[in-house]
Amino acid sequence: MLNRVSRVALSLVALALIVTACRHGGARQTVDIGTYLGGEAKLVAAEPVFAEHGMVASNSALASAAGAEIMQQGGNAVDAAVATGFALAVTYPFAGNIGGGGFMNIAMADGRTAVIDYREIAPLAATRDMYVDPATGKLTNKSVVGHLASGVPGAVAGMTEALAKYGSLPLAKVMAPAIRLAREGFVVDSALARSLRGNRIVPQFAGKTLFYPNGEPLAAGTRLVQAELARTLETIAAKGAAGFYTGEVADALVAKMQRGGGIITHEDLKRYKAEWRTPIRSTYRGYTLLTMPPASSGGITMTETMNILEQFAPLPRFGSTGYTHLLTEAFRRAFIDRNEKLGDPAFVKVPLDQLTSKTYAKSLAAGIDRTHATKTPAFKVAAEPEHTTHYSVADAKGNVVSTTTTLNGGYGSGVWIPRAGFFMNNEMDDFAAQPGTPNMFGLVQGEANAIVPGKRMLSAMAPTIVLDSEGKVLLVVGAAGGPRIITTTTEVVLNVIEHRMSLADAMRAPRLHHQSLPDTLRYEDGAFSDAVADSLRAMGHSLQRTGGLANANGIMRVNGGWIGVREPRSSGGAVGY
Repeated sequence: MLNRVSRVALSLVALALIVTACRHGGARQTVDIGTYLGGEAKLVAAEPVFAEHGMVASNSALASAAGAEIMQQGGNAVDAAVATGFALAVTYPFAGNIGGGGFMNIAMADGRTAVIDYREIAPLAATRDMYVDPATGKLTNKSVVGHLASGVPGAVAGMTEALAKYGSLPLAKVMAPAIRLAREGFVVDSALARSLRGNRIVPQFAGKTLFYPNGEPLAAGTRLVQAELARTLETIAAKGAAGFYTGEVADALVAKMQRGGGIITHEDLKRYKAEWRTPIRSTYRGYTLLTMPPASSGGITMTETMNILEQFAPLPRFGSTGYTHLLTEAFRRAFIDRNEKLGDPAFVKVPLDQLTSKTYAKSLAAGIDRTHATKTPAFKVAAEPEHTTHYSVADAKGNVVSTTTTLNGGYGSGVWIPRAGFFMNNEMDDFAAQPGTPNMFGLVQGEANAIVPGKRMLSAMAPTIVLDSEGKVLLVVGAAGGPRIITTTTEVVLNVIEHRMSLADAMRAPRLHHQSLPDTLRYEDGAFSDAVADSLRAMGHSLQRTGGLANANGIMRVNGGWIGVREPRSSGGAVGY
C-alpha cells in the first residue's frame, strides 16, 4: 500500500517531488534490494513519485513538468510525450533533440498499439567505406565528430506524425511549454553545468558562443535563453514537420553542412519519412511485453533474452552466482544474434520469427552449462552512449507512451546549426563503418548493418510497455546507454516481474551488462558479493567493475494511480498530477 499519497504541484520553474514507497496492486510482496544482497549493496537514493491521474518521468524535471502541464490541459499521453520530447530539446541539450531521432512505443487504453520509428538515415551521398582512411585502411573519427557524422534527423517528423495520429491537441498548444522554456529561458542546473564542463566537442563548433560564453561553460544558476531555438520551435509549431524539413530551418542546416564538408542536402531532408511499425509482442511468465522492432535491435534482443531465461524456473535469487551466470549467458546468446543478423528491415531480411520464437530460445537455453561460462565465438563478418535519453508517460485514461531519443554521443557530432539553434547527431557511427571492427561503444557488427544510402542505422533503443495478466499496463520503461539500453531495460522488467521488487528498488538495483564481444561481464558496484565474483571467475567469466551502466526512467501502475521513478544514478524528475 502507499505510505504517502500526495498530489504533485506543477510548475515549470518549481517542482515538489514526493518520496513514496509502494506495492503494486496491494498483492505483490515488495522486498528492499538490500535483502537480496545481504545488506552489502551501496545503494543510491531513488525518489518514487505518486500521482493519481497522470505521470511523466524523464531526465529533465522541467521537461516532465511540460508533459504533465499538457495533460492537465486535457491532453492525452501522446500529447504529453510530444510536449516532453520538444521540451527536452531545450532543457537537456546533450541528448534531448530535434537534430537526432528515436523510437516511440504507444499503447492506448482502447487496445490500440503502435510504434513509430523516426531513426536517422544515411544521406544519399553516403558510401560504405566513407569513414575508412584509404591510405591506412583504418577507421577515422569522422563518424563521431564533425559534419560527416550526422544522419538525416527524424525527431521532428516522428513526433509530429505521432501527434497527428494519436494525439488530441493541436501541435502549437503541445509545443507551447517548450517554446516558453526556450524563449524565456530556464536556470541551468548542476547536471547541465557538469556536462558542459566535461565536454570537449562543443567548443570546436559554433555552439560554443551560447554554451561557453567568454570561453567558460555555463555555471549552475545561470539563466539559459535560446532565442534561435525558440524561433525554430515556433516555425515547427506553425508549419508542422515542413517547418523543419523545408524553408529557413532546412536552409540553415544544409548551409552548415556545405560549409563544413557534410553531405546532408535539401533532397535528403525532403525525402525523410518516419515509419509506423508493428510492435514486437512477447510474453514472460504470463506478462505481455510490447517492444520495439527493427531498425531497433532492442525489442528482439530483449525478447530473445527473456525467452531463454523463461526456460529456467524459478530463476535463482538476485545477486547469486546462479542468477548472474544465467543472465550473462542469455545476454551473450541474444547479442550474438543481434550483432550478426539485425539491420534496417528495408535493406536486410531480419529473421524476426526465429529470433523471437520460444522454440528457438529453448534450443539456445539447452546449450547453457550451469557450471561453466560459454566463450563467445569469433565474430563472423559476412550503439548510443549515456547521452541518449528515455522518457515514460501515462495519463488518467490509461494511455501510455514509452519513448527513447538520441543524438548518439553527448551533444551529438558537436555541430551546431546557426540561426536554428540545435545540435546535429553523430548517428552514422551506429552503422558498422567497417564490418567486424568495434564502433565507439565496442559493438562488433556485420554486413547487415553496413552503410547504404537511405538506410537506417541499427539501434539499441528499447522503449518498452509491460501488461499484466489481465492486459492492463503494469510498466512503462526504457533506458539510455548504447547496447546497455537493452540489458538495463531487461533487468528492470525482470526485477519487477521475477524478483517482485517495487519500481524504486528495480531501478536502483545494481546492473550487469554483457554484449557478447568483448567477452566481458561488466557490473556495477554491489551487483554481487566478493564470494560470488570469485565463483563467477572460477566458472570462466571475465569480470569488469564499472560505474553506472545506463540511464532509465520508468512508470508503474499501482493502486489508485501511477508511480514514476527517474534514473537514480542521474538527473531528472518524475512529475504527475
